[in-house]
Amino acid sequence: MRNFYSIIFYLLIPFILLRLLWRSIKAPAYRCRWLERLGFYKKSSPQNVLWFHAVSVGEAEALFPLIWHIQKHHPAAKLLITTTTPTGSERVKSVLSDSVTHVYLPYDVPFAVNRFINCFKPKLAVIMETEIWPNLLISCGENEIPLYIINARLSESSSRRYQLIPNIIHQAFAKINGIATQTQEDTNRFIKIGASKEKVKTLGNIKFDVEIPEATINLGLTIKADVFTDRFVWVIASTHKDEELIFLEIYQDIKKEIPALLMVIVPRHPERFSDVKKLCEKHSVSVVMRSSGNLINSETDVYLVDTMGELKALYAAADIAFVGGSMVPTGGHNILEAAAVGAPVIFGPYMANFKAIADGVISDNAAIQCQNAHEIILTVLALYKEQSYRVALAENGKAFVLKNQGAITKICEMLEQTNSFS
Repeated sequence: MRNFYSIIFYLLIPFILLRLLWRSIKAPAYRCRWLERLGFYKKSSPQNVLWFHAVSVGEAEALFPLIWHIQKHHPAAKLLITTTTPTGSERVKSVLSDSVTHVYLPYDVPFAVNRFINCFKPKLAVIMETEIWPNLLISCGENEIPLYIINARLSESSSRRYQLIPNIIHQAFAKINGIATQTQEDTNRFIKIGASKEKVKTLGNIKFDVEIPEATINLGLTIKADVFTDRFVWVIASTHKDEELIFLEIYQDIKKEIPALLMVIVPRHPERFSDVKKLCEKHSVSVVMRSSGNLINSETDVYLVDTMGELKALYAAADIAFVGGSMVPTGGHNILEAAAVGAPVIFGPYMANFKAIADGVISDNAAIQCQNAHEIILTVLALYKEQSYRVALAENGKAFVLKNQGAITKICEMLEQTNSFS
């Protein structure tokens, strides 16, 4: 079964590379560093590394506090971070700089995986969330590399898909030393698809352990005072295709009740910046791009953030925040950063990837879920009219984050049992 899987993956590589080329039309970074994806790395690459894999920006952001914890307590450790996307790569390099080594994860074919392992000789392999690549996992086991999946989550639909290939999944799971899941539901699903009960533990979600430096809060307050002066700031973050349209169509209705309204739109993917700008112009709203350096004025409707790495500061500058990826069926995005900063948080109905968090904040009155555009209008107007409502929602959000922290400590204790840090 593993051989059949590998043959299929080999056959798909030309099409995968063509897809990278296609994506590079709008995001040129996808055209770069293809050799890394095939397992070719610099001869000077470090060896005997502690290796952590985070697919993209969201997983990388969640991983950073764990990396800082390890760097503080094990300063001599050589750390390797892999990602899959260019945006994840840029975020790792921006935040961690030269304190870690970063490369792209190779495709899950034996020749690429073996070159990766031979190049870096990991002493420990740690994979974030739900990256189950059979050849990679099996090769770690064959090379006696302690392997863990942390912050693991598994949706019901993913669980059903993995059950279609039980032999190869069981073979891969046999090589895993431990799985630290976010919730008991995740634990049950991993066991259902073949993970050993003894190896799966519910340790919580490390996204709750988000760290918000005081400098980030201060930067947000500065942006609020100097850039968004006297405006009621509605940050709409991590938006996907077709989401911006929803907000642009209700903008005028809300603007009638909130003359000082400023929509700050932060698209999830950089390749969409120009498309979102065109969409704003099509709807006859006045838009200022952040990268332009132009000042907003009383006529500005939309401040379009076409830069990376500023989202936490923008949340600190917001009067209210809507977290996107939740008005279209993409599974939602992390609302905890906005809550931790102290922004009143709103999100939409599609939160499959963050179901436990969504249920928790609703139960604690720590955020508001809107099912459609009409509910968004009513919620924004209610928050605008009642400052005490905004304050209470923000305080409940911060309290919700704080009471669920602690996963990083538990995960570090699990990883340190391998003696890989010495």
